[in-house]
Amino acid sequence: MHQPVISGTGVFTPDQIITNAELVTAFNAYADRYNAENAEAIAAGQVEAKAHSSPEFIFNASGIERRYVMDKAGVLNPDVMHPLLEKRPDDSPSLMAEMAVTAANQALEKAERSGAEVDLIIVAASNHERAYPAISIEVQDLLSSPGFAFDMNVACSSATFGIQAAADMIRAGSATRALVLNPEICSAHLEWRDRDCHFIFGDVATATLIERQADAKGAYFTINSTRCATQFSNNIRNNNGFLRRSYPEGLTDQRDMQFMQNGRKVFKEVLPLVSAHIAQHMDSEGVTQDQLSRLWLHQANKSMNDFIGKKVLGRTPDPSEQPNILQDYANTSSAGSIIAFSQFSDDMQDGDTGLICSFGAGYSVGSVLLTRHVPKA
Repeated sequence: MHQPVISGTGVFTPDQIITNAELVTAFNAYADRYNAENAEAIAAGQVEAKAHSSPEFIFNASGIERRYVMDKAGVLNPDVMHPLLEKRPDDSPSLMAEMAVTAANQALEKAERSGAEVDLIIVAASNHERAYPAISIEVQDLLSSPGFAFDMNVACSSATFGIQAAADMIRAGSATRALVLNPEICSAHLEWRDRDCHFIFGDVATATLIERQADAKGAYFTINSTRCATQFSNNIRNNNGFLRRSYPEGLTDQRDMQFMQNGRKVFKEVLPLVSAHIAQHMDSEGVTQDQLSRLWLHQANKSMNDFIGKKVLGRTPDPSEQPNILQDYANTSSAGSIIAFSQFSDDMQDGDTGLICSFGAGYSVGSVLLTRHVPKA
C-alpha cells in the first residue's frame, strides 16, 4: 500500500470580473423591461412583478462582492442574460479542457512534474460541456499523459469525491500519479434573470496533483483519510439533459433547465449534515478540535461556512483558520474549496493538520484530512 499525498495545486482564473454593482445594473434593467412588457398582467394580479436587486442584498445574502466569468458581455446584456461563448470546431481544444490544462500545468510546475509523468486524470465538475468523448481523455491527450482518464460529476462535491477516488487508486497501486481537475463554467448553468440566485456563481478551474509520498519532491500534504456521503434531495436541482428534446415542450428554455434551489431548506438541512459529517470524520481519525489548524470549506455562502466552522471548532474560527475566497470568486461549485486550499496552505507548518470539505446537490458531502510536511533544509 502506498501513502498518497497532494504535492501541487493550480487555479485558472478568467480575466473578466463582474462586480455586484455591474450585475445589479443589468438585472434591474431587465426587471424594468419585464415589468413594462407585462404591466397589464401585473396590474391584474396574473403575473408577479420582478423586484430590483441591490449590491447590499447580494452581499448580505451571500458574502459575495464579485465573480470571475468567461464572458461578461452576454451576462450584462439585458437582452441576453447569459454568457456568449464561441462554439469551437471538434478539432480544437474544448473550453473546459483548455481551462483544466492551464490549472493542471500550474499544479505540475509546483510539484516539479510533467504531464508525461501522470497516469490518471479525473475531470470532476458539476456540468460537462459534452457527453463524450470525456473531457478528461481530451486533457490526457493535451498533456501527453499515459494511463487512463475519466469524467465524474457529484455537483459541488466533485473535487473531494475525485480526490478520494484518485487517492484510493494510488494507495492500491493502480495509478502512480493523478490529476484531479475541476473546470467549472457555472455562469452557463445559472439563471441570471432570477433575483434569488442571479449573483451566486462564478467561473474557474482548479487542479490537484496526487502522488505517492515516496515520490514527492518538495513540501506536500499527506492524505490521511477521506470520507464521502450522499443523501437524496430535490432542493438543489438542474433538469437539463439529453432527454430534453424528447419532452412535449421540446427544446424551449424551461426554468428548471438551469440551476434551481430551495435556499431556506438547503440552509436548514445541509448545515447539520455537513457539521456532523466533519465531526464524525475527525473523531474516527482521532483528530480533536484543537489539533485542526485549518478548514478549507466549500465556498457557497459565508453564513453557512461561519456556522460550520463554529460547530467544527467549538468556537468562532479566526479568519486564518477558515479562509474564505467567496467574496472574490463567488460560488464556483466543486472548485471553491480547492481555491481556498491552494491559496491558503503554503504558510502551514510541518505537522499541521487541515481538512478540505465540499458539499452540495445530491445532497453530497466529501471531506479530506491532510497533514502538512515540509522537508528539512
